[in-house]
Amino acid sequence: MFEGPVQDLIEAMRRLPGIGAKSAQRLAFHLLRAPEEEVRALAEAILAAKERIAICGTCFNVSEGPQCAYCRDQRRDGTILCVVEEPADIIAVERTQEFRGRYHVLGGHISPMDGIGPEDLRIKELLGRISGGEVKEIILATNPTVEGEATAIYLAGLVKPLGVRVTRIASGLPVGGDLEYADEVTLGRALEGRREV
Repeated sequence: MFEGPVQDLIEAMRRLPGIGAKSAQRLAFHLLRAPEEEVRALAEAILAAKERIAICGTCFNVSEGPQCAYCRDQRRDGTILCVVEEPADIIAVERTQEFRGRYHVLGGHISPMDGIGPEDLRIKELLGRISGGEVKEIILATNPTVEGEATAIYLAGLVKPLGVRVTRIASGLPVGGDLEYADEVTLGRALEGRREV
């Protein structure tokens, strides 16, 4: 254990998601060796993000104003909603440059083991957006995990009776992957999601 501020910094780093004890220590010592202006810039960026970033009132993405850039963009197709778990998932979808619709961020996934039920997600808000009549399709882009699948199935059950088309992103083998290393579930999904060539 280190003294005072060094240990405090390590403990603060450990509270970040995905950072274990060794990584926290490595990050803390990197910051201690870094030039003061670099550390100050990092601290100011963190504070500015915390002070200026809010949640979009429409889709629940992060935003610097009442609406995010995707909701403000009139060129985007308002008849298609891509439903994701977290704001970071929007960036992943946008990198494909294939989707030109709008988004809805649930704020997580259904996980009874963690005490997260449907009432803890932004499902009521999603249904409210659908009931407006403009939305014709929702794309369920939840993660391909047990919780993500359960969330997608739950949402499909709520949305299909409303007369809105419900689709699910395909999952399967990554480009450049080897069949021999694929697990049974991934390979099974790749076979189910096959398309004509």
